[in-house]
Amino acid sequence: MGIAMGKATVQKALSAHSAIGLICCALLYLICVTGTAIVLYEEWQRFEQPGAPEMASIEPAAIQRGIENVLESEKAQATTTHLFVHLPTDALPRTTITTDTQAVHIDAAGGIVMPEENAWAKFVLALHYRLNLPAIVGMTLVGALGAMMVALAISGTMAHPRIFRDAFRLRARRKDDIATVDWHNRLAVWTLPFGIAIALTGAIIGLFYVSGFGMAATAYGGDVERVTEAIFGEEGEPDPAPAVTPDILPALNYMTANFEKVTPYYVILHDPQTAGQHIQIIGEHPQRRIFGEYYAFDGDGQFLSSAGLADGSIGQQLAASTYNLHFGNFGGLPVKIAYIVFGLALSAIAATGTFIWLNRRERRGLPAKRLRTLWWAVVIGTPLGLVTTLVGRLLYGNSAPFVSIFWATFILTAISVAAFRWRRVRLIK
Repeated sequence: MGIAMGKATVQKALSAHSAIGLICCALLYLICVTGTAIVLYEEWQRFEQPGAPEMASIEPAAIQRGIENVLESEKAQATTTHLFVHLPTDALPRTTITTDTQAVHIDAAGGIVMPEENAWAKFVLALHYRLNLPAIVGMTLVGALGAMMVALAISGTMAHPRIFRDAFRLRARRKDDIATVDWHNRLAVWTLPFGIAIALTGAIIGLFYVSGFGMAATAYGGDVERVTEAIFGEEGEPDPAPAVTPDILPALNYMTANFEKVTPYYVILHDPQTAGQHIQIIGEHPQRRIFGEYYAFDGDGQFLSSAGLADGSIGQQLAASTYNLHFGNFGGLPVKIAYIVFGLALSAIAATGTFIWLNRRERRGLPAKRLRTLWWAVVIGTPLGLVTTLVGRLLYGNSAPFVSIFWATFILTAISVAAFRWRRVRLIK
């Protein structure tokens, strides 16, 4: 079974596929490798800090004590604008409180135990999410790469009209370029639905700022905050007048009594200890792909409204579903294993695509030895950089210079590969 297309269409699709791939090959490979690693984001956090207190659940009263303890520890500082409480989950059974100035683990009684130290996991996440660039620039670039990845999947499919007939044709034992082409094509076919889903959701997430500014300009009079409020709920009017610490017990009890099937996993205090303070609780909905629903409460814990991510407009529900679908945060360990396998396949597709182009140049008598050396450095240096940064984390702790270590590893890998290939050429001669 094949796809009926003329030779001219196939050739144009192949040319477009090659051009798009060459423009973004290195960054796409970097994103695929780091995306595969970050599937185990919670597991990496537990690996980095094995001594942090863990618990299957925590009582609401203990959460309240933890909030009060953290705010008391910051009494000499300016009031934090937001306080976040990560409640224990199956993937990360820890209770962590984060403010504008610190992040700490608390025990089951609400006592502060130790600072949170997961800088390596956050470094890898930032590298995947925004290439360690400022948020707007980095996320927009990654979103554009996601869109290019969608275009690569479509153009690659069009360039291979016998896609279904050759789905299981693999000449891997051959030592010439055919084996590389076959591995590239077969992996691309086998992972096509996954690749499109990952690329499309990545583009949606990454281009949030661009689409948000566009929506604000056309529908909200240029007010970007109204765009986010339409999806995630309103922030509320700030009032800096001093107030007592908000009581989250009524809010958590309300969730238990009125939303029995919803599992709260995140508590957000907006402008705590001010008259304008209010509470948001994010709850997980079983059997749904949304990352959660926002439930809003006032400073006294009285229920106000939900944002509508679970039962609002289709657009809201789709927006809330992109995160879990992209990062594989559903279905537990089996889904994570599947995402890792598919992520490795996408990384191999990105790597072999450039080798195919280089091989094609050589067949035409236009070898690009420096480009081939540089590409080998990208292919080897990216995972090696992740390994060396992890070693740096183990040796130097949370303050290790991860960005410097990563790119230093990359440069040293390029030099080493060039030296090896130069020595190999001399020996052959």
